[in-house]
Amino acid sequence: MMNHQFWRIKTIKVIPRKWKMVKKASIFKKKIKSIWKKIRVCSSEKFKKYKKLSTKNISQELEVVDSEAVNIFSDDDSDLVALKISILGDCQIGKTSFVAKYVGDEQEKKCLQMNGLNLMDKTLVIKGARIAFTIWDVGGEHSSYDLIPIACKDAVAILFMFDLNCRRSLNNVKYWYIQARKWNKSAIPILIGTKFDDFVQLPLDIQWTVVSQARTYAKAMKATLFFSSATHNINVNKIFKFIMAKLFNLPWTVQKNLTIGEPIIDF
Repeated sequence: MMNHQFWRIKTIKVIPRKWKMVKKASIFKKKIKSIWKKIRVCSSEKFKKYKKLSTKNISQELEVVDSEAVNIFSDDDSDLVALKISILGDCQIGKTSFVAKYVGDEQEKKCLQMNGLNLMDKTLVIKGARIAFTIWDVGGEHSSYDLIPIACKDAVAILFMFDLNCRRSLNNVKYWYIQARKWNKSAIPILIGTKFDDFVQLPLDIQWTVVSQARTYAKAMKATLFFSSATHNINVNKIFKFIMAKLFNLPWTVQKNLTIGEPIIDF
């Protein structure tokens, strides 16, 4: 009798613990499925062919890219153009703040975070076509280097970022560029200097030195150069408008700006 009661009590204790393990396994499985779904969407062959957009009233269409704040969700992906964009650069240079400024507060909250990698989405609508950006923000730590291949594979554009106030981060762009090109030789390269709001406070001779080096690097990379500030939203939206123009052969009307003390645009 005592043994029978003992086993009944032991069974009652074990069952809740078992269900907790099953529940945890279920949650983990859902997370893995979510991550794998994003990877498959970004690597899918069917998104390599982009829809050709009309150039009629193109200035108005590009303004939609700049001002669209509502994300469109639909089970029908027949009109969806998925674009994968990768961001590389040292840690603590403002990469995540840059992306968060572009996607908005709500999408930032939905950011999928993994060790050394952040994935953020933004969906726009242009002339009835839905443009879905998936932005892969790779951490700048050594432990994140192994993520470069998967982050760069099938990306339509790669943003190489550096802190305008840190020369070392600019020098390291060479490493990021070489590694990225091993896995993707066709993506549009863009060189972006961050934290322009702090940079503009530096002496003009220092600014001139950084501008000269950045332009030299951009020329060697065959990349367009932008100076930006996430804090003041300087050139953030403009960079993604530039990507759209390049991908869909749309007119690009923005002029070069090589004036020291102003946010540089060079191409």
